[in-house]
Amino acid sequence: MEFWHIAIEGAIGVGKSLLAERLAAHLDATVVLDDTDNPFLADFASGKSGAAFQTQLFSLLTRHRQQVALRQSSLFNQHLVCDYLFDKDKIYAYLNLDDNELFIYQRLYDLLSEDVVAPDLAIYLQTPTDVLRRRVKSRTPEYQGNDQHPPDGDYLRELNEAYDHFFFHYSATPLLVVETSHIDLSWGDEIIDDLLKQIRNMGQGTRYYVPR
Repeated sequence: MEFWHIAIEGAIGVGKSLLAERLAAHLDATVVLDDTDNPFLADFASGKSGAAFQTQLFSLLTRHRQQVALRQSSLFNQHLVCDYLFDKDKIYAYLNLDDNELFIYQRLYDLLSEDVVAPDLAIYLQTPTDVLRRRVKSRTPEYQGNDQHPPDGDYLRELNEAYDHFFFHYSATPLLVVETSHIDLSWGDEIIDDLLKQIRNMGQGTRYYVPR
């Protein structure tokens, strides 16, 4: 297949990680999952002063370390399916940081992003906000026991709009936008096979795909 490195993106609750694992299994590829273990996340969820900046910098540095390690390893010469796009870190930064924090963040991001190789293909799992809210609500038990809390409705709406805006203007790589409103997020074989057909027929630019 033409695309050796595929990155899957979308707001919380759209099934990125499971899709990455399912695609990797079908492609005999290595799956790379975002490390979401962030020690500052609980403080951020509780609204503690300065926690948003700490959370954002920790996530940025963690993703940078993972991407650089991949680039330096033999894995980079194999098929990879990653459940995040490094650029997505900016979506959360612009949503959560104030102007002064954002100024510092952007300077650090510009330095670190030079070390990161863009994927060959990005897949954006697009979901209307009302559907996203239902899916996140159904996942609420995942947040219990680890000091995390599900985001509220207003934050989800802002986040989803930020994702749509980001990918509407995205041009760094070929982009497949998948409308997921009616998809079973268990990602069964039929859905995966149909998605792989779309991927194999991808060219440059952006393609919009609404699964059957």
